[in-house]
Parts: sequence; C-alpha cells; structure tokens
Amino acid sequence: KNKQVKAAFFVTEDYIKRNPQLIKRMQAEGHTVGNHSSRHLSSPELSDNEFSQELTKTANTYKEITGYDMPKIFRPPMGDYSERTLALAHNMGYKTIFWSFAYKDWETDNQPGKDVAYNTVMERYHNGAILLLHAVSSSNTEALPDIIDSLKAQGYSFETLNTLQ
Repeated sequence: KNKQVKAAFFVTEDYIKRNPQLIKRMQAEGHTVGNHSSRHLSSPELSDNEFSQELTKTANTYKEITGYDMPKIFRPPMGDYSERTLALAHNMGYKTIFWSFAYKDWETDNQPGKDVAYNTVMERYHNGAILLLHAVSSSNTEALPDIIDSLKAQGYSFETLNTLQ
C-alpha cells in the first residue's frame, strides 16, 4: 500500500473465513483476490464435481464476505494441474494463472531472511514476470519495499493481472 502497488492474492475458502477483514481490505484497496480453491488439494486428484465445488465454494464465501463477485482467476494449489483441470476451470469461466518463479518461502518457522528474499527476486525477475511470494513470509514482507524500489528504479512498473486478459 505504501508503495502504491496492487497485488494479486490467491486465497482459499478457509483463509477468507479466518481473515474476513483482511479480505475486505484487499478488495477495497483495489487488489485482485483470486481463487486458490476451498481446501488446497491437488486439482488433478479431484473428480470433475469436486473440482467445481472447490472453486464455487471459495467464490461464494468471498461474495458472502465482501458483497462482490470473486474475479474469475484461479491458481492451482501447489501448481498441480492437468489438461482436464485446465479445461474444467476454463469451462467455469476461469483464467488459470501460474507464475514465473517461486521459492520456498511459505514455512513460517523457516524463513530465509530479508536478503535471501530480495536477492532471489532480483536474480530471477524479468519483463512480464509474475512473482509468487507467499504473504505469510516475514522475509518477503521485509524485502518487498526494497524490491519494489529497485525494480521501479530500473524502469519496471507493476500491473494487475487484469492486463493479461
């Protein structure tokens, strides 16, 4: 917020239920809040009906909390997908979003530190990059202002996922 950069947050149904005020804030501040499924299960292991329910339940909970329809973007849990699940998401009106790079930053008890987070991004960014940074990472939280400043100084801008459509 302080750097005036909008982000995309892919959230599960449980995360929405546990953090309703934060979800409302994300939406109110103009961030994109996308669907990361209800239970964070491997999509290819689900039946067609189970897959559909994973997305529908999350979208319905988002609407109950915010009063708005959840954007039709989906990030498969763990990046697990198949041609079938890509087609199912597409048939439900979703655009499936992947990432340019990610690193092991989600273990809250095993954080790599600000410098590692900063250097990881700065070594791997590129034009059009989609950075997967987990919000639970204290390392990312500490490094993000410097990452944003460094990339802006190099002439990069930060766009929302809506520009992909």
